[in-house]
Amino acid sequence: MATTRTFLVLFSLACSLTLCICDDESNYGGGEGNLFPGFYRSSCPKAEEIVRSVVAQAVAKEARMAASLMRLHFHDCFVQGCDGSLLLDSSGSIVTEKGSNPNSNSARGFDVVDQIKAALENECPGTVSCADLLTLAARDSSVLTGGPSWMVPLGRRDSRSASLSGSNNNIPAPNNTFNTILSRFNNQGLDLTDLVALSGSHTIGFSRCTSFRQRLYNQSGNGSPDITLEQSYATNLRQRCPPSGGDQNLSELDINSAGKFDNSYFKNLIENMGLLNSDQVLFSSNEESSELVKTYAEDQEEFFEQFAESMIKMGNLSPLTGSSDEIRKNCRKINS
Repeated sequence: MATTRTFLVLFSLACSLTLCICDDESNYGGGEGNLFPGFYRSSCPKAEEIVRSVVAQAVAKEARMAASLMRLHFHDCFVQGCDGSLLLDSSGSIVTEKGSNPNSNSARGFDVVDQIKAALENECPGTVSCADLLTLAARDSSVLTGGPSWMVPLGRRDSRSASLSGSNNNIPAPNNTFNTILSRFNNQGLDLTDLVALSGSHTIGFSRCTSFRQRLYNQSGNGSPDITLEQSYATNLRQRCPPSGGDQNLSELDINSAGKFDNSYFKNLIENMGLLNSDQVLFSSNEESSELVKTYAEDQEEFFEQFAESMIKMGNLSPLTGSSDEIRKNCRKINS
């Protein structure tokens, strides 16, 4: 118990060491619409502390949860903007995004979101949006695993709709080509630098066999493996991921430090040891991207700074603000 308390105290202190010291609307220049870090200063001053505490407990219980929560934020923002639409269950006219190809049997952490929302509703009913708590949880997941912190612009509201087609069509897939992945980032207003930096989140977490099997056995449809995959690494992966069956078997996205947010991911790409095709093409398919991979592999601080900047940029995608839509009481369903 003492160890857990010490962990939470140290985490709280770490979160105060942010890359941006501004916290009000007048000083903040990187927001979108009415978003700014001090949005809940008066209406729910303990909001960030509450999110931080629940996420810390969840990650202490299961380290993998940090990557899962961060992924929820990515997949939410790429569909209708960062509006919490991913969190909605199917109901009435709403068809959940949870059933899309990128999310089905893969997206997880919704129970932790429920816990955060319940704690926020207990403290400040009807005040903090699901979209904002998910954005905060992503930042806290970075910090908890040793990554950067940043001031999160807040003030998003929650969508009353979801888009299954948007989830299927907007989120990059593990076997996409470099050009397809970049195009999907560009469609969101994100550039090549954002693509490479945000892909660095794969320094933590795991991926299912079904997401990288093609690289091991049939990369180009001719029954041959991906020649860019380092051979001994490929041999190891085949032991966990057979040609058929074992779809849910997990492998580390970063073979060297799957539980630590660092720049090891980029070092792996240079060694042709990226797990997903969408990872490895960052180094093998584009010169500008390859140079960024080398830069981040050599300079973790530069990666951290750019990752924080790109996370803020992504978090500002098409937010609902003002009186738009609603603040959900339950992240899984719209208010009645």
